Amino acid sequence: MGLYHPATEDLEIATVLHALSDPQRLHIVRELASAEEAQPCGRFKVNVSKSTCTHHFRVLREAGVIEQHQLGTAKMNTLRRADIDARFPGLLDAVLDAVPA
Repeated sequence: MGLYHPATEDLEIATVLHALSDPQRLHIVRELASAEEAQPCGRFKVNVSKSTCTHHFRVLREAGVIEQHQLGTAKMNTLRRADIDARFPGLLDAVLDAVPA
């Protein structure tokens, strides 16, 4: 059974905004926005337990903000920028621009 990723047309603004409302998740999204390729979960320096970090990635994935796939023992992450921009033009840039780096 694969990981759940909502289709672009199923992305909901409230769910995406909720996913982006947490500082740790915003940090992850900011890092992915500047990455040129998929990044493993372990690459992100977040100040939370491993289980809490797993929760943050699940919230982002189920909201449609990120896409995850398994590569060996690592879970690789990419930002679904094109999908978010198609559904909510300008939202991601506005959120990322509003939050200090």
